[in-house]
Amino acid sequence: QVHLVESGGGLVQPGGSLRLSCAASGSFFSINAMGWYRQAPGKERELVARITSGGITNYADSVKGRFTISRDNAKNTVYLQMNSLKPEDTAGYYCKADRVVLISRSIIDVWGQGTQVTVSS
Repeated sequence: QVHLVESGGGLVQPGGSLRLSCAASGSFFSINAMGWYRQAPGKERELVARITSGGITNYADSVKGRFTISRDNAKNTVYLQMNSLKPEDTAGYYCKADRVVLISRSIIDVWGQGTQVTVSS
Protein backbone atom coordinates (compact mmCIF):
# COMPACT_ATOMS: atom_id res chain seq x y z
CA GLN A 1 0.00 0.00 0.00
CA VAL A 2 0.95 3.61 -0.49
CA HIS A 3 -0.04 6.40 1.86
CA LEU A 4 0.12 10.15 1.44
CA VAL A 5 0.25 12.24 4.60
CA GLU A 6 -0.44 15.95 4.29
CA SER A 7 0.38 18.64 6.81
CA GLY A 8 0.62 22.41 7.08
CA GLY A 9 -2.94 23.56 6.70
CA GLY A 10 -4.61 26.01 9.04
CA LEU A 11 -6.14 29.43 9.49
CA VAL A 12 -4.33 32.44 8.06
CA GLN A 13 -5.21 36.07 7.45
CA PRO A 14 -5.51 37.44 3.91
CA GLY A 15 -2.06 38.22 2.55
CA GLY A 16 -0.46 35.58 4.73
CA SER A 17 1.46 32.46 3.84
CA LEU A 18 1.27 28.73 4.49
CA ARG A 19 3.39 25.81 3.43
CA LEU A 20 1.80 22.44 2.78
CA SER A 21 3.75 19.19 2.79
CA CYS A 22 2.80 15.77 1.48
CA ALA A 23 4.95 12.72 2.17
CA ALA A 24 4.48 9.40 0.41
CA SER A 25 5.26 6.15 2.18
CA GLY A 26 4.81 2.47 1.42
CA SER A 27 6.09 -0.12 -0.98
CA PHE A 28 6.69 1.38 -4.38
CA PHE A 29 9.45 1.92 -6.89
CA SER A 30 8.62 5.38 -8.18
CA ILE A 31 6.08 8.15 -8.48
CA ASN A 32 5.63 9.98 -11.75
CA ALA A 33 4.00 13.25 -10.79
CA MET A 34 2.73 14.71 -7.54
CA GLY A 35 0.26 17.49 -7.23
CA TRP A 36 -2.07 19.52 -5.09
CA TYR A 37 -5.78 19.86 -5.71
CA ARG A 38 -8.37 21.81 -3.77
CA GLN A 39 -12.08 21.62 -3.24
CA ALA A 40 -14.24 24.34 -1.74
CA PRO A 41 -17.77 23.64 -0.44
CA GLY A 42 -20.19 23.25 -3.32
CA LYS A 43 -17.45 23.27 -5.92
CA GLU A 44 -15.62 20.63 -7.91
CA ARG A 45 -12.11 19.56 -7.04
CA GLU A 46 -9.59 21.49 -9.13
CA LEU A 47 -5.90 21.25 -9.86
CA VAL A 48 -3.79 23.80 -8.01
CA ALA A 49 -0.28 22.77 -9.00
CA ARG A 50 1.54 19.69 -10.23
CA ILE A 51 5.17 18.68 -10.59
CA THR A 52 6.69 15.74 -12.43
CA SER A 53 9.63 13.66 -11.26
CA GLY A 54 11.73 15.68 -13.69
CA GLY A 55 10.66 18.97 -12.15
CA ILE A 56 8.21 20.17 -14.79
CA THR A 57 5.49 22.23 -13.13
CA ASN A 58 2.10 23.56 -14.02
CA TYR A 59 -0.24 25.81 -12.08
CA ALA A 60 -3.83 26.93 -12.10
CA ASP A 61 -4.08 30.47 -13.46
CA SER A 62 -5.61 31.62 -10.18
CA VAL A 63 -2.45 30.80 -8.21
CA LYS A 64 0.32 31.65 -10.66
CA GLY A 65 2.82 34.02 -9.12
CA ARG A 66 1.57 33.30 -5.59
CA PHE A 67 2.03 29.55 -5.10
CA THR A 68 5.15 27.49 -5.69
CA ILE A 69 5.28 23.71 -5.86
CA SER A 70 8.49 21.82 -5.20
CA ARG A 71 9.50 18.24 -4.70
CA ASP A 72 12.16 16.24 -2.88
CA ASN A 73 12.38 12.99 -4.81
CA ALA A 74 14.70 11.41 -2.25
CA LYS A 75 12.09 11.95 0.46
CA ASN A 76 9.08 11.32 -1.81
CA THR A 77 7.70 14.60 -0.55
CA VAL A 78 6.00 17.47 -2.33
CA TYR A 79 5.57 20.97 -0.96
CA LEU A 80 3.24 23.83 -1.78
CA GLN A 81 4.36 27.27 -0.67
CA MET A 82 1.34 29.55 -0.68
CA ASN A 83 1.90 33.29 -0.45
CA SER A 84 -0.42 36.29 -0.70
CA LEU A 85 -3.33 34.10 0.29
CA LYS A 86 -6.83 35.26 -0.49
CA PRO A 87 -10.20 34.29 1.02
CA GLU A 88 -11.02 32.52 -2.24
CA ASP A 89 -8.11 30.15 -1.60
CA THR A 90 -10.10 28.68 1.28
CA ALA A 91 -10.65 24.99 0.58
CA GLY A 92 -9.66 21.47 1.46
CA TYR A 93 -6.29 20.80 -0.16
CA TYR A 94 -5.54 17.29 -1.35
CA CYS A 95 -2.27 15.74 -2.40
CA LYS A 96 -2.21 13.29 -5.29
CA ALA A 97 0.48 10.94 -6.53
CA ASP A 98 0.15 10.04 -10.21
CA ARG A 99 1.27 6.73 -11.69
CA VAL A 100 2.82 5.17 -8.61
CA VAL A 101 4.71 2.04 -9.64
CA LEU A 102 4.18 -0.52 -6.89
CA ILE A 103 6.47 -3.39 -5.91
CA SER A 104 3.93 -5.65 -7.63
CA ARG A 105 4.47 -3.59 -10.81
CA SER A 106 0.92 -2.34 -10.70
CA ILE A 107 0.49 1.34 -11.42
CA ILE A 108 -2.01 3.35 -9.41
CA ASP A 109 -2.96 6.88 -8.47
CA VAL A 110 -3.15 7.74 -4.78
CA TRP A 111 -4.94 10.56 -2.96
CA GLY A 112 -4.21 11.94 0.47
CA GLN A 113 -6.84 12.62 3.11
CA GLY A 114 -6.66 16.37 2.71
CA THR A 115 -5.81 19.35 4.87
CA GLN A 116 -7.98 22.41 5.41
CA VAL A 117 -6.78 25.88 4.49
CA THR A 118 -8.90 28.80 5.68
CA VAL A 119 -8.08 32.37 4.73
CA SER A 120 -10.02 34.81 6.83
CA SER A 121 -9.59 37.91 8.92
